[in-house]
Amino acid sequence: MKKLLFTAFIFIILFFTFPNTGTSQGKGMDQEYQVIPDEAIRLRILANSDDDKDQELKRKVRDEVNKEVSSWVEYMTDIEEARQLIQNRLPEVEEIVANVIEEEGFENEFTVEYGKNVEFPTKLYDSYLYPAGKYEAILITIGEGKGDNWWCVLFPPLCFLDFSFGTSVSAADAEEAEELELEEEQEEEEKEVKFFLFEWLGWS
Repeated sequence: MKKLLFTAFIFIILFFTFPNTGTSQGKGMDQEYQVIPDEAIRLRILANSDDDKDQELKRKVRDEVNKEVSSWVEYMTDIEEARQLIQNRLPEVEEIVANVIEEEGFENEFTVEYGKNVEFPTKLYDSYLYPAGKYEAILITIGEGKGDNWWCVLFPPLCFLDFSFGTSVSAADAEEAEELELEEEQEEEEKEVKFFLFEWLGWS
């Protein structure tokens, strides 16, 4: 009788565990691509170098540009309207960057571009993976643009999330990290099931 109960219990555990595992995995994948909508406008700023002064200049440019552009699109819901506004007011962004560079005593040249083919590296931010690719964005390049970058999503407004604090990873590393995380979750679930069975059977 006890063996029959044990078999039935195992069947119930497997029935509920495996579907949930699949659902969890699917949900995680959805979340990775829902944080930033398909139709979004990003802001990316490339520093001249990784020198502390160059990085500080990048942050000051970030603060001023982000504050201004975010106020333009804060209450917008139509991406076409946001695109048109940003395109028309790009000279204002250039003016902001020029003023910050001058006020900070730098003489760096810079470029301000807006388009749909701005290159972004793969980024791992918290538990979300942002794939490398070409995205619509305002790209500000200060000097040689060889320093660490900062980026956020201007539309819809997501610049309260500082994606630059994520970890840059290669596509292969990202896939490996995702597989390892899934294996660890499965191992943890197996341990919990075994522990529960041992407790239930009084084998502990």
